[in-house]
Amino acid sequence: MKTIGIIAPSGGVDKNKMNNAIAFFENLGYKVKLAKNIFDKKRYLAGNDKDKINELHNFFEDADIDIIISARGGYGAIRLVSQLNYDLIKNNPKPIIGFSDVTALLLMIYKKTGIITYHGPMMTSDFSEVSSFTEKSFFKAINNEKLEFEGDKIYREGDAKGIIFGGNLATVVSLCGLDFIPSEDFIFFAEDLNEPVYKIDKMFQQLININQFKNNCKAIVLGDFLNVDNQEWLEEYFYELANRLEIPVIAGFKITHDKDKITLPIGKKSVLDSNSLFVL
Repeated sequence: MKTIGIIAPSGGVDKNKMNNAIAFFENLGYKVKLAKNIFDKKRYLAGNDKDKINELHNFFEDADIDIIISARGGYGAIRLVSQLNYDLIKNNPKPIIGFSDVTALLLMIYKKTGIITYHGPMMTSDFSEVSSFTEKSFFKAINNEKLEFEGDKIYREGDAKGIIFGGNLATVVSLCGLDFIPSEDFIFFAEDLNEPVYKIDKMFQQLININQFKNNCKAIVLGDFLNVDNQEWLEEYFYELANRLEIPVIAGFKITHDKDKITLPIGKKSVLDSNSLFVL
């Protein structure tokens, strides 16, 4: 019987939603272990940074825990990444899953340790009332099955190879100034929520200004950009981005804050072939 460890690295956690999510996994035969700070509150945070870091370290060292899933996003993970003991994490490898604000942990842990991390559903935001689509994609990914996803919008066609890397665009950009960009070729994926087009433009520009990003990014896979202020401008911008970088840019993948979402293993070798993404 596998044990899932639940951490709260970001915003405060809703107890009722957490109980529903715990019941979902227990009904499947999993054990669930909660971080000690799971229901702590400090302003918009799930308690203080020191407790979050201690619990994350404890969960990686705990041999009884097989998988670590984040409770929710919000804000707070970026406060932790410069204080983590990456040697401890590297010496106790296990999957860690989340999206949105948790992107910061996923990318830094992969970069510093080489451990595959998972951009996917979280406890209160997804597993308290999980869709069958999200559930199926999650278990395929964590069981190391070959993954295939299909986009429905081509801004610039072409093929590409590299590791899959990315996440919530605003959170990725919050890591600028840290050593987080892969040294190998990668296919970059991105999604966001409630961001106007000019900020999406600005965030991509911030990444493109980094030579290592521009040189190693071989394709861009786009998820949802929900509640954008001007859909026509967004379309224009993505065509502009694709032609400027001269790499394939494909959209329509279920990488999203919405209910139905795919799980992507950050760091795994991937191939973009026309409008299909294969994670090997």
